[in-house]
Amino acid sequence: MDVSGPVSRRAAAAAATMLLRTARVPRECWFLPTALLCAYGFFASLRPSEPFLTPYLLGPNKNLTQRQVFNEIYPVWTYSYLVLLFPVFLATDYLRYKPVVLLQGFSLIVTWFMLLYAQGLLAIQFLEFFYGIATATEIAYYSYIYSVVDLGMYQKVTSYCRSATLVGFTVGSVLGQILVSVADWSLFSLNVVSLTCVSVAFAVAWFLPMPQKSLFFHHVPSSCQGMNGIKVQNGGIVTDTSASNHLPGWEDMESKIPLNLEEPPVEEPEPKPDHLRVLKVLWNDFLICYSSRPLLCWSVWWALSTCGYFQVINYTQGLWETVMPSPHAAIYNGGVEAVSTLLGAIAVFAIGYVKISWSTWGEMMLSLCSLLIAAAVYIMDTVGNIWACYASYVVFRIIYMLLITIATCHGLRLDAETVITIKTPHLSRDIHSAFNSF
Repeated sequence: MDVSGPVSRRAAAAAATMLLRTARVPRECWFLPTALLCAYGFFASLRPSEPFLTPYLLGPNKNLTQRQVFNEIYPVWTYSYLVLLFPVFLATDYLRYKPVVLLQGFSLIVTWFMLLYAQGLLAIQFLEFFYGIATATEIAYYSYIYSVVDLGMYQKVTSYCRSATLVGFTVGSVLGQILVSVADWSLFSLNVVSLTCVSVAFAVAWFLPMPQKSLFFHHVPSSCQGMNGIKVQNGGIVTDTSASNHLPGWEDMESKIPLNLEEPPVEEPEPKPDHLRVLKVLWNDFLICYSSRPLLCWSVWWALSTCGYFQVINYTQGLWETVMPSPHAAIYNGGVEAVSTLLGAIAVFAIGYVKISWSTWGEMMLSLCSLLIAAAVYIMDTVGNIWACYASYVVFRIIYMLLITIATCHGLRLDAETVITIKTPHLSRDIHSAFNSF
């Protein structure tokens, strides 16, 4: 049977259709999961009450002391986050991201429900444990998108996903500040709004497509991808034959069209995860991390800076409360968080379109920006002026958000198999000691 004629005609038709639909192809392959993930990140970060958490816990709603909040409650989040990081990392890969994203949404709902109705020190400590789960499972949000897009899209989708969370936090902070300063809402009402927003995020997460592969437990070799579908130019895998006729690169698959078109190829069952192989891959990635100097530099900076970042944001409201107690003055925590997050979101979004050789200039930029971050934290800790604290905090967050986004996408480019760095926040029982250790 001569199939060259029909195949050539189909190839020509596919080429003509491609010219008409070229603009739609990338959107069909990566736009939907990216848009849904960004929507989830936006609503999960839209929490107007978060900038006012410390005043809320110290206020009449919970009636806790500063010693209880800073020494007995906040460290619970740090311990739980630290303990859960590695098991959550493995579970994220084994479950293929989406279930862990759902777990994060559920943990946020439990956290804010307890923040509304739980009373007593033990209950608030239990609340912090659930918040530790929500924080540890952020790895699923930031790594999900890499399982459904091509390597060449990493920089853009990273900036989109991080910008979504930053914009959501900005909107939440502005909304919270307006409702407190202008509408005179209670902090309890802000927590009701936060609970509603995280519930919406949880609902959106159910619509995320389930990834067919993951980094370790469900790794799909390139040979298997060729058997089950057609890989298009932007990295998507199309298993539907009729749809693949309209995609770029279909013409290159002429030689792979089966002669008997009436009998579709039998799909092989997905192999079961090989746990021993996973451990070997983890060990190999560990060796790669410590044998590649640029990758080691970015990974170490990522780990240390994230430790310091979490420590600063965990105690910064306590520092502001020490410099200017909220019962005696108007608080602008929401406005400061909004400004810092908005400027950080703009910087993160813009970096997705910057073309620069990070291999050449990356380490120099890390050094200079790290010095600026250290200076900002030092000023925040030593200058007893609330406005100096606010300004230093804004500078600190903008630089960190910018560099952590660069570290994410550049680190993934340095190692296409992805290097995961375990982040271990420090513990502290004193506000100023927390800032000094950073």
